[in-house]
Amino acid sequence: MEPPGGEQRLQAAASLKAFMLRNSTQSNTNLYEHLTQLLIKVMDERPENVVDVIGDMSREVKRSLFEDKQSTLRDLPLTTAAELLAEEQRLLFSRPEQTDQEEELVEIPLPNVSEIGFYLEQAGVGLGREEMQKVFLALKQLVDSQALQHCRLWGKILGTESSYIIAEAEYREGADEEEQSTEEAAEEEEREAAIEENEMDPLPQSAYKPLPVVPKEAIGTGANKCVYYVCKEPGLPWVKLPSVSPAQITAARQIRKFFTGRLDNPIVSYPPFPGGEANYLRAQIARISAGTQVSPQGFFQAGEEEGEEEDEAPRDNYEVNADFEGVPVTEMVESLSTWVHHVQHILQQGRCTWVNLAVKPEEDYNEEGEAEEKEEEPDEPEPEVGPPLLTPLSQDAEMFNIPPWSSKISSTLTSQHALAILRSNLWPGAYAYACGKKYENIYVGWGLKYAGEGYSPPVPPLPEKEYPSGPEITETLDPSLEEEQALKEALEEQEAAQEEVDDTDEEEEEDDD
Repeated sequence: MEPPGGEQRLQAAASLKAFMLRNSTQSNTNLYEHLTQLLIKVMDERPENVVDVIGDMSREVKRSLFEDKQSTLRDLPLTTAAELLAEEQRLLFSRPEQTDQEEELVEIPLPNVSEIGFYLEQAGVGLGREEMQKVFLALKQLVDSQALQHCRLWGKILGTESSYIIAEAEYREGADEEEQSTEEAAEEEEREAAIEENEMDPLPQSAYKPLPVVPKEAIGTGANKCVYYVCKEPGLPWVKLPSVSPAQITAARQIRKFFTGRLDNPIVSYPPFPGGEANYLRAQIARISAGTQVSPQGFFQAGEEEGEEEDEAPRDNYEVNADFEGVPVTEMVESLSTWVHHVQHILQQGRCTWVNLAVKPEEDYNEEGEAEEKEEEPDEPEPEVGPPLLTPLSQDAEMFNIPPWSSKISSTLTSQHALAILRSNLWPGAYAYACGKKYENIYVGWGLKYAGEGYSPPVPPLPEKEYPSGPEITETLDPSLEEEQALKEALEEQEAAQEEVDDTDEEEEEDDD
């Protein structure tokens, strides 16, 4: 056969080019443009062994032409939560631009959290070295921003969504002015609203007198002796918890609720809790502190104040004993008498100091200056007295047939460098250690007290009884017509008899005259 001529070759080339320019139904591209882009890529890059990598280069050319018109995948977030937290924590490790050497040598009112973490690690508790270092820097940031006199790591309470890192600080004079002014403003607004409502639509006055409200302890005393700040993670803002009231402590003893990690979360429970999660958290902190804050015997001594001997109220102040030389570790492990409570006990009233609710501050006087007569008041209740401050742990009562405390030594191999470790069985998560002249308390748990093998919520109260039925409140039936006629005749006879008696009396008086 003879080879095709020139015209046939042109026709064949045109037909082949038309075939190569035909677009694909899948990728909407054609072979001619693909080969052109592939040859341009080969000439630009000039790779070695091009025949071996021509397939990969072809796939790269196809991939570069792909356009994602519609994707079912989720858009990746620009920044994750971990990145945002790392950005917040980065500020903890930054130093001020201008710092004097004299300022760097000034002691801060903060214990060595790294050293405390080292001892807690030997006790098998704590938050870990990395988190403890972050907490140390966060506490330093809190001290600098709030100008606190003393601050320490109280512990960590776990939650279902996030946890609370809690810092305990000493009360500063004047720190409660803002809080008290806020509470007084809220009470004044409620009082004005009630007055306006009564003026518009006066309601009938009820003779019911509610039970007296147990007053809240002043800030800096009792359950409100210390101030507490919380944050969710080191580096996030610190939030100051409000002061606790006796009603909140009493209600917290009757409910069991897990924390969510949101301070504004409402507490739905029975009996109802007066406040939100921030108030419930503060009440649990007060209860845990009163039951688990312990120290070696002799480390603190009762403070002396003028006129304190005449006052029968329990002492709430103590000071560090400068002559304390420490207690041997073996002795602290074997006997609970070497440990004492240095936080006041909370009474059943919800306060650390009992208050007599039957005493009225002022008496009512009439215009002549004499005291008005009052009904006989019942006998005054017997004052409740709790254990005094610095009471040994050996006097703690058992619950659910288990000892309230468990003690052990950190290491039996190197006992000369070991620690005495104390664990609370009533508040799981509360630990204390002591070594020489050093000791510390920490709580890491869910913030709930041990309730025995099983917890049963309280039974609702019985329904109120119906009002008594008697003739003075019972509605009588309407009389019939015959009964009304008989009653009318009887009344007429009584009136006639009475008139006859009156006439007879008048006649006798006239005869006498």
